[in-house]
Amino acid sequence: MQTIYHAANAIDAQLVVDLLASEGIRAHVQGSFLAGGVGELPAGDLVRVQVADGEALHARAVLAQGRVASEVVDDALDPMLVRSWQRAWAGLGLRADAVHGRELRDALVAAWSEPHRRYHTLRHLVDCVAVLEPQLSLAEYPAEVEMALWFHDAVFDLRARANELRSAAWAMRALGDAGVGAGACARVHALVMATRHAVLPEGIDQRLLVDVDLAILGASPERFDEYEAEVRQEHAWVPRSLFRSRRREILAGLLARAAIYATPALHAEREAAARDNLRRSLARLRPWWRRFG
Repeated sequence: MQTIYHAANAIDAQLVVDLLASEGIRAHVQGSFLAGGVGELPAGDLVRVQVADGEALHARAVLAQGRVASEVVDDALDPMLVRSWQRAWAGLGLRADAVHGRELRDALVAAWSEPHRRYHTLRHLVDCVAVLEPQLSLAEYPAEVEMALWFHDAVFDLRARANELRSAAWAMRALGDAGVGAGACARVHALVMATRHAVLPEGIDQRLLVDVDLAILGASPERFDEYEAEVRQEHAWVPRSLFRSRRREILAGLLARAAIYATPALHAEREAAARDNLRRSLARLRPWWRRFG
């Protein structure tokens, strides 16, 4: 069996199955039975359409003729993201016009567009690409860093603790299906895992990706405050006192680092602003009885 389509959700997968059936191709949905049991998930992480090996070429040809969604997405998608995907995909040695590449990109766009997101949206991805683009020459494996950026928040289940692990697993599986080598897949997996921010990143590629992901900390005070409000909206289900306590821990940990940004250019551009923003936020989060004296 070969995976010929990464679906945005179970309904999307069924539409593809029906399309293939109309051409006499028998297809199977892999993973849709999990969606209801694990909650609200980016479907590309779970739902795939598979066909027999001998039917794969025919199935991909049918999808290539029948798909118009990618063209619509191209029109609606920020040009920076279109350019970023094409650059990363080709940089991994894959054909820029491959149907599988468009399907995977569209599944990622669908994941980043989920309605429960407020900060971790396509805007965040666009902002990250804008920061990464001028720094790509620093990377040892620039295409892998850029692809990891697309996957780093692809799975975003607000009540789960393994989002990065599941995002990394999706990346490794999808890129492997596309023909990317095992070494590159493993490096992308490690890059996505580095965005947990649990430990300091290792190597120039991890440092660059983590710096890009944390670039929002060094944004203007107005944008930083907007970001803080968006994060709170994403976690509206968390009791206020618990959220504030946990948020203080996270921000204080970042502020305590010898350097927030490890790459010279981003350190020079954003370090001072990030520390100012973190101090302001921590002052707001401090319990009221500790704000005096």
